[in-house]
Amino acid sequence: MAVEPFAAAGGAPDAFAPEEIALHARDVHFDFSKARLSWIEGDPYGSHFITALNLFLPTGERWFCKVFTDALEYVKDERIREEAIGFMGQEAVHAKSHDKAVVQFLARHGVDCAPFLHQVEWVAQRLSERIDQADPGRRAKAVQAATALVASIEHFTAVLGDWVLNNQWNELDVDPAMADLFRWHGAEEVEHRHVAHNLATYLGMGYFQRAYMSVIASVGFLTIILRGTKFLVHNDPALPNLGYCRLFWRLRDSWRGGSIPRVGFLLRSAFRLLRWHYTTDTEGNTAQAVAYLAVSPAARVSHG
Repeated sequence: MAVEPFAAAGGAPDAFAPEEIALHARDVHFDFSKARLSWIEGDPYGSHFITALNLFLPTGERWFCKVFTDALEYVKDERIREEAIGFMGQEAVHAKSHDKAVVQFLARHGVDCAPFLHQVEWVAQRLSERIDQADPGRRAKAVQAATALVASIEHFTAVLGDWVLNNQWNELDVDPAMADLFRWHGAEEVEHRHVAHNLATYLGMGYFQRAYMSVIASVGFLTIILRGTKFLVHNDPALPNLGYCRLFWRLRDSWRGGSIPRVGFLLRSAFRLLRWHYTTDTEGNTAQAVAYLAVSPAARVSHG
């Protein structure tokens, strides 16, 4: 059964600025008992690409919360502080939901995620040590740099959140529970897309640091997604164990079919982050995101 698109507010101007939204964590519940490992029918590679993206994010989101907790020590502006706390609440629920949903979903299909997650956690631990082991006189600078990196990563999560709210999954046979998981997550990424950028700017992020971090985030993001996709393909008994070149070639069919974002789409989003007068306002539609969150099946089940 095809998933119905959510386009009630798509393409329309925002009814309000992102900063006008009071961020809060939402209670959600997902049931993947009927979801296939290849949950995009006929496209196992596209399925694994999206699953991989949302498999490593919980570790990243816990690291985001750690960075923001450290950063709050230097925040005196009450509005910035309030938004940061709301952001941390949403990211904590994201991490918890994906741990309970995606990891258990894969385990039910015989895929042990531990080897891949250990690699991602190793990266997060090394990043955390740059703050925890910094000399007292350099701690503020280390926190500020980490916040700038979070801001660059959050640019891409907002871009992908906007994509998932407006993609072509309605034309494909996509499992509705999986689609709702990614659209709920993507909608909240759009909703709070401004927070990390505002916090990093408040702490002193300038253009050149933003540009530098954007390159790191772009390379790191793509590397981890491809590594995760290869891991899942390798552990799928129905698929051959492809090298990266052949895997990328297979993914070309997925983005042509609308299952995953096109490379050009991702590259253009990376270049937007390099603009001198970059703003998060253009990365998604707040009204559309909030409207989806009001009707998300997972949220409605939790409050039913």
